[in-house]
Amino acid sequence: MWVVAGDGGFQMTIAELATLAQEKLKINIAIINNGYLGMVRQWQEFFYDARYAATPMFSPEFTKIANAYGIPGYLVDNRADVMNVLAKVRASPGPALIEFRVKMEDAVYPMVPAGANLNDMIKREKMAQPL
Repeated sequence: MWVVAGDGGFQMTIAELATLAQEKLKINIAIINNGYLGMVRQWQEFFYDARYAATPMFSPEFTKIANAYGIPGYLVDNRADVMNVLAKVRASPGPALIEFRVKMEDAVYPMVPAGANLNDMIKREKMAQPL
């Protein structure tokens, strides 16, 4: 089982690491860390002419906090390391945490603007095929 959370959302529930460690639950955590309250920043970018306010945030070293609970923690800041770290986490008998550091400007898709219908969702532009 996996929990996928942004760095801001994870900080709101970080105390649950104690539950994972105490109960030895095989729940893996993937933190998508862009250094912002990501969805708020994205709304400010898309709908408020990139007038950013109160969205940059400071985060602790999540891997060290996981380690303090006896939970293996891994930092991934390079795409080439993703598969290797995922293999380690899957092989781990208990919980594990991976912090993925991504670009600050990365956006989450699809998203539906306020008051819009689901069929009006904003989707990621199709990427060009690699050479």
